[in-house]
Amino acid sequence: MFDALVAKLRSDERYISLETTPGHAPTIDPIIEKLKELKIARKIDAFSTTDNPLARLKYNAILAALKLQQTFKKPVIATMSMRDRNKIGLQSDLLGANDFDVRAILALTGDPAKISDQPGTKGCFEGDSTLLLDIIKCFNAGIDYAGQEFKIRPKKIYPFAVSNAYAKNPATLRKKFKKKIEHGAIGVITQPVFDIENVKNLLFLFNEAKAGFEGERAKAQLILGFFPITRLKTAQFLASHVPGINVPRSWIDELYKAHKDGEKKEFEVGFGLSKALFEELLKIHPKIHIMTANRFELADALLR
Repeated sequence: MFDALVAKLRSDERYISLETTPGHAPTIDPIIEKLKELKIARKIDAFSTTDNPLARLKYNAILAALKLQQTFKKPVIATMSMRDRNKIGLQSDLLGANDFDVRAILALTGDPAKISDQPGTKGCFEGDSTLLLDIIKCFNAGIDYAGQEFKIRPKKIYPFAVSNAYAKNPATLRKKFKKKIEHGAIGVITQPVFDIENVKNLLFLFNEAKAGFEGERAKAQLILGFFPITRLKTAQFLASHVPGINVPRSWIDELYKAHKDGEKKEFEVGFGLSKALFEELLKIHPKIHIMTANRFELADALLR
């Protein structure tokens, strides 16, 4: 399952993954039912599960990945945040996940604990996401992070990482790409992209970053984050408050005009812009990770 996923990612074929965000509930069945209703699993290569984004309490990402994987027989990339676990917790979760064949892991540093919805929460942060990538490298060598050999060797783990989609200084992005590749990420997922020239620049910087590597590292792939915008409010928020994302002024201007003509027109213009960009991305670099904040009908419309 995972070898086939990596082969697809590294090929010239289209590769599409879809993010799911488990809710503040003791089940992810509503998400599963919605995905079943849309029959979306047949249109994608993998799902992903988020790990308490914005430091807000949600259903466990690894258990969500397990349930999705068992239901749809598709690989699921489970996010693990450095915010909530020390080295013992990280390794313990990896061992348990390994037993149930949850073996694609997205290493994330995590949002700061101070913005949590749980009062008094403190972050762990024993390291950034590269520490988890290094731990995975040890597991794949048959040892834990302290160098102790496992009596039963873990099954192979497939590490992914994330990056910004935009930076005023391109050298900053190149350096971060290189760091993630160096620590073993087979795929680096960007924050959402909204501009073709920005995408071309990202691809150039990523290829520069991996140019000096050999073997498996030289096969690392850039995966473009994609978030369909259907509201002016969303576009303005991303442009003003989310570092590492660049929303073109033209998008905001068009959504502003549409907003004055009502919610339906606003949606039509926003989705039209998003759909056109999505089609362009498929031509330029068909390796895309779709994020919809669980509005899976948008992903379904994109993939028709």
